[in-house]
Amino acid sequence: MSTDGVVEKVGPLLRAVAGHEPGGATTSDLARETRLNRSTTHRLLGSLEAQGLVERDPATARWMLGPETFLLGSAAASRYDVSALARPVVHALSEASGESAFFSVLRGTETVCLIREDGSFPLRSHVLHEGIRFPLGVASAGLVILAFLPAEEADAYLATARLEDTYGPAHAAEPLRARLADARRLGYAVNPGLIVEGSWGMGAAVFDAADRPTGALSLTGVEHRFAAQRRPELGRLLLDAAHRLSAALAPGRTR
Repeated sequence: MSTDGVVEKVGPLLRAVAGHEPGGATTSDLARETRLNRSTTHRLLGSLEAQGLVERDPATARWMLGPETFLLGSAAASRYDVSALARPVVHALSEASGESAFFSVLRGTETVCLIREDGSFPLRSHVLHEGIRFPLGVASAGLVILAFLPAEEADAYLATARLEDTYGPAHAAEPLRARLADARRLGYAVNPGLIVEGSWGMGAAVFDAADRPTGALSLTGVEHRFAAQRRPELGRLLLDAAHRLSAALAPGRTR
């Protein structure tokens, strides 16, 4: 296997492990998600374990990120960590809405949840958690980011994504394009329980100084909390919070 081939396999494998924090994932889970055969997955995980990048729980045999990933992340935090600016905005959004609030960032063609804050309403959705990844077009954060990417980029992505294979027919290109159009019209996206039945979400994009979406704020909760008469109110909260965070992350941005 070439060096490039190893890196192409190890990168997705580490991201897959991260997506299962804190409970960990089995070798079979990771093989399926990365589309590697089980023996290759096990061999790569063993090599990563030797370097401290992953570790295996001896009681459950599940793989988790290792201590070396924390040290690497800490070294890079000063350049990439936006949590200090985003956390108070997420907290205020959760307080104002009573729902669980999140901040996710765009990485390649995926969203990664960085911050979760539960609201005061006792019934909560557990679809999102810190570290989980979804492809663009899946969940409200990925939907609203895709909606506000340049049209040619969104079209090129939809031409090959085949999200329906994993997430069901509601994520095929045609119904997804309809939801993208709604998001552009409203300014925010709505996920009507398409990942877990009864668990709804709404998201608003966060933009950089070039007006390109780089992340999203979102709210999730049980279906009746996202009824039609309440969605405009939640949408206004999301758009206001997203505007404030965009301005904080990109001070030169005027819109």
